[in-house]
Amino acid sequence: MVPFIDLKSQYKIIQKNIGDAIKKVLDHGQYINGPEIIQLEEMLARYVGAKHCIVCSSGTDALLMALMAIEIKPGDEIITTPFTFIATAEVVALIGATPVFVDIDSKTYNIDPALIEKKITKRTKAIMPVSLYGQCADFDSINKIAASHNIPVIEDAAQSFGAEYNGRKSCALSTIGCTSFFPSKPLGAYGDGGAIFTDNDDLAKLFKQIREHGQDRRYNHPVLGLNARMDSIQAAVLIAKMSIFPGEIAARIKIGENYSRNLGNVATTPFIARGNSSVYAQYTILIENRDTFAENLKENGIPTAVHYPIPLHLQPVFAYLKEAKGSYPVSERTAEQVISLPMHPYLSGEDQIKIIDSVKRALKK
Repeated sequence: MVPFIDLKSQYKIIQKNIGDAIKKVLDHGQYINGPEIIQLEEMLARYVGAKHCIVCSSGTDALLMALMAIEIKPGDEIITTPFTFIATAEVVALIGATPVFVDIDSKTYNIDPALIEKKITKRTKAIMPVSLYGQCADFDSINKIAASHNIPVIEDAAQSFGAEYNGRKSCALSTIGCTSFFPSKPLGAYGDGGAIFTDNDDLAKLFKQIREHGQDRRYNHPVLGLNARMDSIQAAVLIAKMSIFPGEIAARIKIGENYSRNLGNVATTPFIARGNSSVYAQYTILIENRDTFAENLKENGIPTAVHYPIPLHLQPVFAYLKEAKGSYPVSERTAEQVISLPMHPYLSGEDQIKIIDSVKRALKK
């Protein structure tokens, strides 16, 4: 069986570094707010090109903290995409605001900027694009629209950490950037983790307070907050992984290009917009007869996955929005056809050939 994601091969390469990093935490015993937290924040901010990085407990909490910091309240509206993981809209609803969906671009699967303007109302308080599958959304267009209405942009970069957009890194393209370090992400911890990036000093200060129960010093709480700290061991793991991360991104891009070069005549392969790079958090194609295709690949020892089969406006939890099937046709059509192939930096040439050949055979049946 070809592994869909191969964290074991990665671990073998950095086993000593990981062990040394974790042992250091065990030796000093500062499991929360240890020195690794600041070290990681400085490392990530420098990598992304943002002034501030605030690490936290998960990518979901990063999004929630972003909304809390800009004082989103019940009745407010946040514009986002229906073709994404539930967390994007989940945090909007949790804070009492309303997710307002905008359909996606048929090529990139990211939010379509041309459709945003007509969804903006006096209640719109932010735009939250998702940089899906590893490629950044069209931030030049989105930021221009947001600036004309004086509202902030929050990038949900859970899948795009390390990607580039016109020479700049994901997470440094908007007012706030949020990412995830879930183990299967391009940069993954050994548990949950996330980070928030901003150039705004006041927001950075607020994020640090919100992360720790809203306190600015011990037992003094000027704002409501969360218990959203990253633990020191996860920070240590990420510090160790950063040493190989650029090489892993290069390998992902090379594998993605190989897939596309060989599969472009049998399936709709990822479209990478001019000026963009993708970190291929998922390598996702569009096909017909998805279930039969997946079963054929499974018989050949090749796993697949679907990200995401049901758009958010059709999820039962958002039935109260009263947006029936047909509301976002591109998202709905895409959700019915997407399927992801194995993708990780350690996918051997032999396995790539096996996957490519199996895909071609399955699509010819």
